[in-house]
Amino acid sequence: MKGFVFHGPGQASWQDVPDPALKEPTDAIVKVGVVTICGTDLHILKGDVPEVRSGTVLGHEAVGEIVEIGGDVRSVRPGDRVLISCVSSCGRCRFCRDGAYGQCRGGGGWILGHLIDGTQAEYVRVPYADLSVHPLPATLRGEDAVLFADIFPTSYEVGVLNGQVRPGDTVVIVGAGPIGLAAIATARLFAPERIISVDLAPARLEAARRLGADAVADVHEAPGQLVADLTDGLGADVVMEAVGVPESFELCTRMVRPGGHVANIGVHGKPATLHLEDLWSKDVTITTGLVDTYSTPVLLRLATAGRLPTGQLVTHTFPLEQMAEAYDVFAKAAQTGALKVVLGGEQHAEVAVPAA
Repeated sequence: MKGFVFHGPGQASWQDVPDPALKEPTDAIVKVGVVTICGTDLHILKGDVPEVRSGTVLGHEAVGEIVEIGGDVRSVRPGDRVLISCVSSCGRCRFCRDGAYGQCRGGGGWILGHLIDGTQAEYVRVPYADLSVHPLPATLRGEDAVLFADIFPTSYEVGVLNGQVRPGDTVVIVGAGPIGLAAIATARLFAPERIISVDLAPARLEAARRLGADAVADVHEAPGQLVADLTDGLGADVVMEAVGVPESFELCTRMVRPGGHVANIGVHGKPATLHLEDLWSKDVTITTGLVDTYSTPVLLRLATAGRLPTGQLVTHTFPLEQMAEAYDVFAKAAQTGALKVVLGGEQHAEVAVPAA
């Protein structure tokens, strides 16, 4: 088969790789139909994730069809159309029993495209299939469903839920990339009074408006003052960091109100300064997190019911074999306007709707 293989910092190629095979009775083999690229994949290519070995197939998000299962798999069977979660769960360790699948100590966690071959290929082996894939309804397109492998549960769990967004809150989201935009969409489920999006790209700020931001601010034009003006100088109830650079994290801590929450979502490759000289007396809660994906079934139901926008996030589509070109477009988002890049595609049967 073909797969997108990492060969070291700055080097990857779409090439022949061995077909995956079942290794454990809890495994499943999935034929990939739709796959996407994550900002974390770009971090890997930059060399920011040194545990990824040369020769690893990248990718941790996909929709596909089960083609083979191990003897212990009970929840899916060949022919089922499924979402592959970015996080795998053994279901037995202390963390998995608490629903903290991202911290799995039984061989799961974030392993696809990280510690084992991932989803950016024609086929992929998925460990612990019973808990690591989700059957999909026929009415949910693969191009939409693939967004629930990572960005929607990440923004919802690590941003919205960790930040404890409540009705009437002022919410600020720093970063209007795919994660930040998904955070806008999922924060709206909790009826905040206002959502303010901060970014440096006009196209992304416009996308934030389309997704439901009530106000937007260029990062270079005093967003802290805008927040202060809108909150009578109090500050935001919840501030989410969705970039992953020190400056954006420090900006978040300056915009939060006393007793508020800063929820860090971004993947950081450099140290950030924690200004305790300003924060020690403000009763601020700061959270970090790797997504656990426990919310994926709920989010899929909301998407199927039309409660979450998905198509607005996909800006570019490619066939699987144009993986290198898709990476280039995604990496140059400031020039290309890319939000989510989707590869592959599915054939969709017509669904008859009974007359009222």
